[in-house]
Amino acid sequence: MTRARDVANVLSTATALATDTETAAAISSHATAANGHVSYGNTAGRPASPITGQVYSNTQTGFMEVYTGETYGWEQVGGIASTVTGVTATNSGSGRAFNNGAASVAFTPGTILGRSYTVTSSPGGYTASGASSPITVTGLQSSTQYTYTVISTNNYGTSAASAASAGVTATTVPQAPTIGTATAGNASASVTFTAGATGGSAITSYTVTSSPGNITASGASSPISVTGLTNGTAYTFTVTATNANGTSAASSASSSVTPLAAVSATALIVAGGGSAGGLGGGGGGGGVIPSQSLSFNFSTQYLITVGGPGGQIGPGDLSTNGIKGSNSSVVDRDGTYTAIGGGGGIAYASGSVPSSANGGSGGGGNNNSSLRGTGTVGQGNNGGFGGDSNISAAGGGGYSTSGSNGQTQAGGNGGQGYQLPSDIASLTAFSGMTYVGSGGGGGNRGTHSGPAGIGGTGAGNGAKGYVNGGNATSFGSGGGGGAQADGSMPISASGAGKDGVVVIKSSLAASSYTGSLQTANGFNYYVFTTSGSITF
Repeated sequence: MTRARDVANVLSTATALATDTETAAAISSHATAANGHVSYGNTAGRPASPITGQVYSNTQTGFMEVYTGETYGWEQVGGIASTVTGVTATNSGSGRAFNNGAASVAFTPGTILGRSYTVTSSPGGYTASGASSPITVTGLQSSTQYTYTVISTNNYGTSAASAASAGVTATTVPQAPTIGTATAGNASASVTFTAGATGGSAITSYTVTSSPGNITASGASSPISVTGLTNGTAYTFTVTATNANGTSAASSASSSVTPLAAVSATALIVAGGGSAGGLGGGGGGGGVIPSQSLSFNFSTQYLITVGGPGGQIGPGDLSTNGIKGSNSSVVDRDGTYTAIGGGGGIAYASGSVPSSANGGSGGGGNNNSSLRGTGTVGQGNNGGFGGDSNISAAGGGGYSTSGSNGQTQAGGNGGQGYQLPSDIASLTAFSGMTYVGSGGGGGNRGTHSGPAGIGGTGAGNGAKGYVNGGNATSFGSGGGGGAQADGSMPISASGAGKDGVVVIKSSLAASSYTGSLQTANGFNYYVFTTSGSITF
């Protein structure tokens, strides 16, 4: 004070201390937080620039508060953190791995702040903690809907859980596809796969990647064709799936395949079997090419020709020779491979070998012991020679053996055909067949009931007595000859041949074909019983 007051003035009840300007200023400058004084008011009235440790009496909450610094702000002395409100969740699927989804959970803290906040999902009980809003929860299962609650914790305890948020579905990248098979083409490969789960968001594309080369191709579904590969190089392939959140992990690798400029295959080619001659020799088996190596260009149609059988000669016809079977053939990029039709049996009245008796396997001779049809080297064998004037006709030739000669009172056996490998014999088209390209048995005219020749296994049987000649029952087989018990009985008809067949065996699937398909042992078997075509 700049001057002394008289005692009367100081002690005067009529003088208010607060009216003295200097006294009021001194009191105001002393009543500060630095001097330990406490201010008061509602929450909004807290000091704008408090210092750590400053105390405030909150008339709104009725509690004393202390300022603990910028991290936690004003904390109620002895008060548990308030329950948070306004909990909302937002899916955060971008780039998240399958079954590791995430959600960002926002909330409004209560009037008494927490030092930490913990978010919990339902279902699953996945949790995450943080010092402020929002907090991200991870590890969520793809395509699953979750709600979330939040608790607040400070030095004095933990609040009650908030009300749950609205449900939000977690989405992620897709699950990795399951690899299928890779099939090589010309500088290309077709890759199949099975789609995995979507991750909660629709899959927009799949991508196949080669190893080596990292050559890629994309598509909307299986299969996907990868082009630009190098022929002669072995490749494996993996597949990924993509949705709005990103790309899945890669599938496991496919088996290794090697693209080629052409498809390699093998073929069984069997021509039509010849028929028996009138009261004569058995028909020859159709020519057989057992395992012809083939090479087909991709996207090119190749023709398959299946030969028909020689037809039956009618009863009482002694002069008509058996009818030759028709050729079967397969065309590939290098040429044409032809199995020759089986020769027809030589008729009783024939004095020479007709051209129709020569074929894949030759037709059997008549009662003349110097006549027989000849076979084609590599495809079949000769027919047998005839017997005596009692018309002991010979059997037709087969792929494996020649026809047997006619004998007194007995026709000769037909030659044995080609024994089918087990995989082809198991095909439906060959049910019950063991051989193809067998010869037919020869007929006989005897006063005794000696048997006619029996065709090679799987071939038509020669007749005995006055029964018609047996027709062939196996592909490419010749028919059996007709027979007569004695001169007073009518001469029976000869047997017809059997049509040919072509089987193409390949590890690759054809894009189109006209035959029937059967798969076994990792191969595709295309069976043609009539002429047609195939394209890879």
